[in-house]
Amino acid sequence: MKQLSPRLMNWASSLEDGTREQAERTATMAFIYPHLALMPDAHLGLGATVGSVIPTLGAIMPAAVGVDIGCGMIAVRTQWHVDELPQDRRVVREAIERSIPLSAGAANQHIDRDHTVERLTSLESKAEKAGFDPSSYAGRWKVQLGTLGSGNHFIEVTVDEEGRVWLFLHSGSRGVGNKIAQHHIAVARQLCERWWISLPDRDLAYLVEGTDEFWAYIRQMRWAQDYALANREEMMDRVVTCVAEWVGADVERQEEIGCHHNYTESEKHFGKQVWLSRKGAISAEAGRPGLIPGSMGTASYVVVGKGNPLSLNSAPHGAGREYSRTRARHTFTHEQLRAAMVGIEYRDTDAFIDEIPMAYKDIDLVMADAADLVEVRHTLRQIVNVKGD
Repeated sequence: MKQLSPRLMNWASSLEDGTREQAERTATMAFIYPHLALMPDAHLGLGATVGSVIPTLGAIMPAAVGVDIGCGMIAVRTQWHVDELPQDRRVVREAIERSIPLSAGAANQHIDRDHTVERLTSLESKAEKAGFDPSSYAGRWKVQLGTLGSGNHFIEVTVDEEGRVWLFLHSGSRGVGNKIAQHHIAVARQLCERWWISLPDRDLAYLVEGTDEFWAYIRQMRWAQDYALANREEMMDRVVTCVAEWVGADVERQEEIGCHHNYTESEKHFGKQVWLSRKGAISAEAGRPGLIPGSMGTASYVVVGKGNPLSLNSAPHGAGREYSRTRARHTFTHEQLRAAMVGIEYRDTDAFIDEIPMAYKDIDLVMADAADLVEVRHTLRQIVNVKGD
């Protein structure tokens, strides 16, 4: 770890100049306390850096939480050893792709599963208590429950160092979470303009604690976190069903781990109660289990937090991009993607060139940088990968 300024602590040994400058701007906001913690996977984001942990007193910057509110991971360890799986992995990949709608804007055609209906009923009740109608943001939010999305979201069958089979997926709050975030970012900008507040970046606009706008954001953000969690649980149920049919036996969920990495919580740090925004970071309290995925074709990690106070009990959420999607598509080729995915069952298409492992930081370097933040419990290697275009 290096201290880059009085209020900026950095765990990234690989840090682009633009990313450092963005983090330094965020750290100048007067209500940051005690400091901003930059994770090993840090890279440029909207307003605030992806891979940053931002404690604030009396204010929240919606863009510092992120536009995919509640995005995170879930993993299930099964009873099987890799040697017990059928040889034809294409069967299960295609079954998952049929069961779970993929890609941006994708939705279920029908809501016809009992557990889906139960989750939707719970979410409707929570929205009513939060005082808003999610349909005012995204009319299709109900049929998007149980859908993956695109970009770096994935579903995987993986194997740990002992050959045990894990099911692993990464997704967020879909269109409704994005619309909620964008709305409150715009509200924060409007209020800062109205109050003649000068900002180093307009996307660092903030909401003041105690105002109606602040609490409306908190309530709706928490609902979006619940939606993202329900979305992952719904997809995992479907993955479990697909794998059970593939193997020919019910899945025993011997261990289950889940974590958010775009969210805000009220936490106590350095003697004060702060709003802690983790934008592309997971909680790493002492003894807390977590998940840190690599990029497409690389390892992922099951970890346990060490409770490092300087990191505000946080850890990285993944590999972190080094190439923008546009730059990646102009730099890498379909053949390079195929070479990176040797031995992994995946949908072979050039649509995934911008997700090639070389477009991301080296996950091994990220984990080395995080050595004082988490302890690695398991290293997972994927054998089946499902993504949306």
